[in-house]
Order: sequence, then C-alpha cells, then structure tokens
Amino acid sequence: MSQQQGLGPRKAAVYLLDQVTGQGKLLPELIGEGALQHLGPEDRARAQRLATETLRGLARADRMLARFVQKTPPLAVRNVLRLCTVELSQGEAAHGVVNAGVELVARNKRTSSMKGLVNAVLRKVAAEGPEGWAKLAIPRMPGWLRGPLKDAYGPEVVAAIEAAQFAGAPVDLTVKGDAAQLAATLGGQVLPNGSVRLADAGQVSALAGFDDGDWWVQDAAAAWPVHIMAPQKGEKILDLCAAPGGKTMQLAAAGAQVTAVDASAGRMRRVGENLERTKLRATTVVSDAFAFDEGGFDAVLLDAPCSATGTIRRHPDLPYAKDGSEFAMLIDQQARMIDHALTLLKPGGRLLFCTCSLLPDEGEVQVEEALARHPGLTVDPDALNRPGIDPAWRTEEGGVRLRPDFWADLGGMDGFYIAQLRKPA
Repeated sequence: MSQQQGLGPRKAAVYLLDQVTGQGKLLPELIGEGALQHLGPEDRARAQRLATETLRGLARADRMLARFVQKTPPLAVRNVLRLCTVELSQGEAAHGVVNAGVELVARNKRTSSMKGLVNAVLRKVAAEGPEGWAKLAIPRMPGWLRGPLKDAYGPEVVAAIEAAQFAGAPVDLTVKGDAAQLAATLGGQVLPNGSVRLADAGQVSALAGFDDGDWWVQDAAAAWPVHIMAPQKGEKILDLCAAPGGKTMQLAAAGAQVTAVDASAGRMRRVGENLERTKLRATTVVSDAFAFDEGGFDAVLLDAPCSATGTIRRHPDLPYAKDGSEFAMLIDQQARMIDHALTLLKPGGRLLFCTCSLLPDEGEVQVEEALARHPGLTVDPDALNRPGIDPAWRTEEGGVRLRPDFWADLGGMDGFYIAQLRKPA
C-alpha cells in the first residue's frame, strides 16, 4: 500500500479520535452520521479499526509519547501521534507510518508547523518498537468506573477485566443454520453457546453468507438472553428496546411471533434492513417504550438502556465519551421499564431482563428491588440450565453475571447481566 493510499483511512481515523477525545462523541454515533461515508468499504473498515485500536491503547500511547514530547501538542497533533504510535507498536513498517503521520500534520494549516516535531517523535517511537510497547502497563479504566467495579468485584477481577478489554474482541456471529459448517467455511470456531467466533474477520460484509443472510454479527454474551428465554414456535414475544435487532432476529429464527419496539426511527430502519437481509419476519414499531401499551404477550425481552460498561472491549470509546453522570437516571429508567414491561405480559408470562453493564446496580440490584416491588413475581433459575453456562456465573438472586474476563482462553465476552422473571399466573 502506498503512502497516498493509506492516508485516507488514517485521516478519517484521526477525525474520529478528535471527535471522541475532544467532543465526547461515540464512534457508532459518528459513523451513523456519515463520518466514513466518503470512503470505500475496505477503507471504512480500516479507518474504524485504526480508531478503535488507538482508543484501546490510548493510555499506553500517551505514556510512550510522554518520554519524547516536552510540551503537550494540540489535540489534532496528539491524535496523529497516538494513532501512529499504536500502528508502530503493532509492527507496521516505520517508514510508511512516520511519513503518513508527517503528511497528515503537514496538510492541516493549523498544524503544519509541527511536522518536524512529529517526524522526530515518531522516529524515536519507531526505535522503541513493539518491544518497548509491550513493557508498558495495561491501561486502566477511568476512576468513575474503576472505583464502583473494584467495590463490586475486587482488584484482581478488575485487573482481569482490564486485560480482557485491552486484548480487544473477536467477531462473533449468530447463525441461522449449521454453526459448525459456517465455522469451517470461515475458519472460525463454535463457542459453547453456538456462536461462531472469528479471530480475524476483516471486512464483515465480504464474508461468505452475509449477502444470503445466513448470520449476523452479535457478541456471544448478547446471544445468551434469547438462549435463556428459550422462545417457542408461535409464541407472541415483545422485544422492547430492540435495536439494532440481534435478539429480534434470534427470536424470529426460533419461530416466535415477534414485535420489535424502539424509540429511534433510524435505528429501527437498521432493524428492518437486518430482517430483510436475513429473510426473517417481525413486526417493527417506532415508539417510546413507555408509550407502547399493547398487552397479552407470552414473553417480553427487555434489554434496557444502560451504561454499556460491559462492552468496552468492543467499544473503547465509551470511557472517553462518558463520565458516569448518567448512572442515576439510567438506574431509575430501568426500574420503571421493568414495571411497565410486566403490564404487557399475560398472567404467568416471563420477562427476560438484561443489561450490557458491569454495574450490579444495573443488574442484580434491579432484580432484587423488582421482586420487592411486585408480590408474587419470581425468578426462574431453571432457565439458566443451558449448555455453556458455568454454574459459577450464577448470582444469589437467580440471574447470571457475565464478565469480559470469562472465556479468556477463547477471547472473552461482553459483560452482561441476565435474569428471567415470571409474572404471577
């Protein structure tokens, strides 16, 4: 790849970094707004990968750069240095990376005077190489998150979670048909819950079976809620807060009559596109969860809005775009959503509550408090008797706690909390 060919994705990646670290925006938000639309599919994938990997290693990059930079440069220059440092740490050819970094700074009128600094610093970083990078400590989560998690799990578990987050995430696929056959075709492995994991997926839309709708991308942990719910053919099931639709497709593939509800019209369009690609059927409704009042469902799946702190291994932008100030609002909203979802169930119906959070206040505590608010409401611990669920993951109130450091030898999983509740008959 020539320097010129590699400049577009790098420039786009630096823009993403500027927006996340400078404006507190999230990568999915930026990409959804079209930040990468000017690039071809391959370059879009590369730009997103570069930004993600740089954010994952940002603290290490800053520690390495601090040795060679006396005065902190402007953010735009700092992010070029960070991106190039991460690339050099991965063994990319020093000549191409250094030249690209200098060119990116030189093309910006506000930073062009600093191209000499960038050249000198990156040459020193290149001399350190991957060996110098490997000696640095694993990046820690910010204090607003690390503190509560340390209280909940202890320092050793938190360190294991941080190691899993720094290692990143493979790509997991949920398969409509034969998982073993797809794994053989794509060179992946079948996980204990039936997901197919790819260590190096590349451009996902170019993989065999994508156009035919044979599978969809879904972290293995996110596939567990539907496995635990065990939907039956013909059941009337509501997927509340459904976007981006992975669980909706799982429910539909099981033969359930699915109604998918989400407040975002844009995100619901994506659910519709995913359903169309996978040739699955569901009724989609754009509505605020609290405004949706159709009742009589056999089951409701509530993947409630949460801090998403369990997904940092895939979304390393989260610690830079959030500060924990929304926790109280989210916790209150989750409790109200549980109460509302129960009104939409038939007597004896089941509510599958889950969040992609590592915080007990958004999981275990929510269920404990829901049981106290609703006499006769019970937890169904037998629902957790599924292949692949380690008994050690079970929690006292009857749910299951998933953490990024679980399945470490297989590449980890997202953090999730899941519990199935049953309404009185």
